[in-house]
Amino acid sequence: MPSKVPEVTLAFWIIKIAATTLGETGGDTVTMTLGWGYLAGTALFAGLLVAFVAAQVVTARFHPFLYWATIIASTTFGTTMADFADRSLGIGYAGGSTLLFVCLMAVLGLWHRSQGSISVDTVTTPKAEAFYWAAITFSQTLGTAVGDWTADTGGLGYEGGALMFAAALSVVFVLYRRTGVSRVLLFWTAFILTRPLGATVGDFLDKPVSHGGLALSRPLASAVIAAFILVALFILPQRAGRHPQGPER
Repeated sequence: MPSKVPEVTLAFWIIKIAATTLGETGGDTVTMTLGWGYLAGTALFAGLLVAFVAAQVVTARFHPFLYWATIIASTTFGTTMADFADRSLGIGYAGGSTLLFVCLMAVLGLWHRSQGSISVDTVTTPKAEAFYWAAITFSQTLGTAVGDWTADTGGLGYEGGALMFAAALSVVFVLYRRTGVSRVLLFWTAFILTRPLGATVGDFLDKPVSHGGLALSRPLASAVIAAFILVALFILPQRAGRHPQGPER
């Protein structure tokens, strides 16, 4: 069966980072600018995420626009869910990040035990897709919590946090090009790191100047990023991932 997730290329990472940034500004638009609050915003995006995942599972092949709409839904849900857990529930950034990390590791462990692999190239069955989207959602939510923890509690600020996560991604890229470290491990590491990168960039764009941001309009920033993603989907190559031809690395 063909894979229903895209091939991991430079285009994938460009759109992924833009999508995570949109998730931050879009989530903040609903919960803060429109005044929905974290609980109502989380419920809204949870409903959208469930609907998109269901459509993704029942479709017979890879559809770029559906796939990325599901990613954006997961990253906006991750934004509002992490903010709800960290702030409304009062468990703090450290507690929220720890809890989400444990949940993500549990999902990946169950996925590997059930399917024998957590490689995205093997996402061809409904069961594998269920594990895939669960891991995606937990990684998006974890990235939001870690990004906020670094920028706020860590004292780096949004710009400093973005630079730190960009540097960490550069290390992952060097390991990919120069070493034989598991490609599956590097993929999930990069996938997790792009979320706090997008979160800190999004916060840098829309948070008040007094909090270290640029105080740009959240709806306007979201619209610009969404337009960029649409253009990227039209001009950058999008094709389904290929099955690995040898042992998983």
